[in-house]
Amino acid sequence: MIEARRLHILRAVADHRTVTAAAAALYLTPSAVSQQLTALEQETGHRLVERGAKGVRLTPAGEILLNHTNAVLAQLERAEAELAAYGSGEAGTVTVAAFATGIAEVVAPAVSRLARTAPGIRIRVQDAEGDASLPMVLDRQVDVAVAVEYRGAPPADDPRLTHVPLYAEPFDAVVPVAHRMAGTPEVPLAELAKDPWIGPYPGNPCHDVVVLACESAGFQPRLEHSSDDFRAVVALASADAGVALVPRSALRGMDLTGVVVRPVDGVAPTRRVFAAVRRGAEEHPLIRPVLDALGEAAGHQALSSHSRPPAGRAGM
Repeated sequence: MIEARRLHILRAVADHRTVTAAAAALYLTPSAVSQQLTALEQETGHRLVERGAKGVRLTPAGEILLNHTNAVLAQLERAEAELAAYGSGEAGTVTVAAFATGIAEVVAPAVSRLARTAPGIRIRVQDAEGDASLPMVLDRQVDVAVAVEYRGAPPADDPRLTHVPLYAEPFDAVVPVAHRMAGTPEVPLAELAKDPWIGPYPGNPCHDVVVLACESAGFQPRLEHSSDDFRAVVALASADAGVALVPRSALRGMDLTGVVVRPVDGVAPTRRVFAAVRRGAEEHPLIRPVLDALGEAAGHQALSSHSRPPAGRAGM
């Protein structure tokens, strides 16, 4: 008989590629993970993993078992959801990981709504970028992730996760007030090809959006300054340190003295925001109200994202 907790360990090893990383994510020791993998191989009668200099990879038998593992763990999530519903499920804690702007735009309004509509549900919020929050969901460190699509992200049909689209918003061009493009109603990205750029670090999903948009315009951005804090990005632009692309919602309420904000000419780069839970958990009586509240907050956010961007102000 295969133990479900060992399947969870197998999936963690497949996701993290090393025993050490999987152990850290699961709050186990590497030796405990290795012992559980050995026990799983004995239960199945097959060698499931191969260890090499670059980490661990699954054998063909391991890949077969992993496919079944995703289905089994999703079904167990559904079982927990139904049992929680049977036991009323009206009170409990749901942990949500989200990036900073996502917290401001949809998570905080959802928390406010739930305080009125489902007072028994307590929300715990953790600040985490999308590339970190999705592994946190898979490793059961959090229940819900609010994340951004990015290169290398699990696709919408990933058997381990259920995706719930929330909203999409454009990136706007942010340039110093003295910039040659400051007086134009819209900024063609190709016109910024020779400028120094300010943007998020590689690994941040917004970094991918910026780089892909510039590549589509025919150039590689020369990123001279890096920050994951868009307030810092705008401050550097106001100091004439370079140009940037910033999500529209991140600019609301920000001090835009010294910069001009303009829409991008043509098809604007866009970040698509979604919520993700472990597949099978989407109907859990604690998680379903959270997803609904996030969806309602996202509807209001989407309406504001289609308005014109803030213009910025001249002077310092």
